[in-house]
Amino acid sequence: MSRRRLPLGIWIRLVVLSVGCFAVLMPVVWMVLTSLKSAGQVFVTPPIWVFSPQWHNYAEVFELVPFQRYILNTATIVGLVVLGTLLSCSFSAYGFARLKAPGRNAIFMVLMATLMLPTTVTLVPTYIVFNHLGWLNTFKPLILPAYFGTAFFIFLFRQFFLGIPRELEEAARIDGAGYLRIWWAIFLPLSWPVIATVTVFTFIAAYNDFFGPVIYLSDESKYTIAVALSYFSGSPRIGPQIHLTMAATTIAALPSILVFLLAQRYFIRGIAVSGVNK
Repeated sequence: MSRRRLPLGIWIRLVVLSVGCFAVLMPVVWMVLTSLKSAGQVFVTPPIWVFSPQWHNYAEVFELVPFQRYILNTATIVGLVVLGTLLSCSFSAYGFARLKAPGRNAIFMVLMATLMLPTTVTLVPTYIVFNHLGWLNTFKPLILPAYFGTAFFIFLFRQFFLGIPRELEEAARIDGAGYLRIWWAIFLPLSWPVIATVTVFTFIAAYNDFFGPVIYLSDESKYTIAVALSYFSGSPRIGPQIHLTMAATTIAALPSILVFLLAQRYFIRGIAVSGVNK
């Protein structure tokens, strides 16, 4: 039995995708390989591809800086930010999608208009407010804003909620459920695709946030992983250590990769349906 030949168009797509995949993954492979080299092998020209892996580089990262503490700080901030974003944005989106109120669409358009404001525009007044509240050098400026909603994520939740049949909501009302119960027991369990999408976006944004911790935190014991990575590239105490920088970066990249792999099925589906008003 002869094998079925693939059309030429399929072969072209496979070649293009393979080249694109190589271009995307090559920096990651280079990062991992560099993290396993010694300091003297990093700048050798031409590059060394076959060498004895220096696994102790990863242990040295934890010896030079209190990386465990930075991981705990980051986990605390990211976990609370993700929780606050999901609760506030989904609840606000439920109001925009289902509650009938005068001026609802106008308020929603004003909310969407805030997407055009860059973060640097509101940095100074926000800093002044947090300073008057006595929140500087605490995690509060990095966590509490998430509990007041984010325009883009409210938009994603709203678009998804508009596609949920009204018959489910009406049946819940007949059973005596109120707005809060309908949002919690009906809408959220049906919203796993958009929840996964918002979770991935929020996790990556909060996890990689360098600007916020640098502005609001002055105590080194409260720094996050994103700030800790700067120790290996320009800290006078450690000096430029490219191989250690790559080892620390590899460790820091693992949680984001893991979160995306776990949520990729729902994430892709959420991106596809959140922008469609059924």
